[in-house]
Amino acid sequence: MLIVTPEAPLASDDFKELAREVDPYIQRRGTLTALVIEARSFPGWQDFGGLISHLRFVHDHHRKIKRVAVISDSKLLSIAPHLVAHFVAAQVKHFPEDERQAALDWARGS
Repeated sequence: MLIVTPEAPLASDDFKELAREVDPYIQRRGTLTALVIEARSFPGWQDFGGLISHLRFVHDHHRKIKRVAVISDSKLLSIAPHLVAHFVAAQVKHFPEDERQAALDWARGS
């Protein structure tokens, strides 16, 4: 399981770094059981390049990650899983911040 906690607008380099962390693991194991995104609010993108890198990361990895848990009380992030579920193979589920442990349990598959 990989837990990410974005705190600033997402930049192109953020997704390059994320891929450097995730790709070797996926190469060895075939998949990543879960990606957990924990954020008070959606930080947005630093620029258009950040948005494009985000979309490219999702495109390149959504079939290799089994579950994505989004932990946030943000209204935008609470509806995001319903929107992206139509475009990705991973199971995506939102959890309020006070249900962090339930999110981690779900992400682990337990």
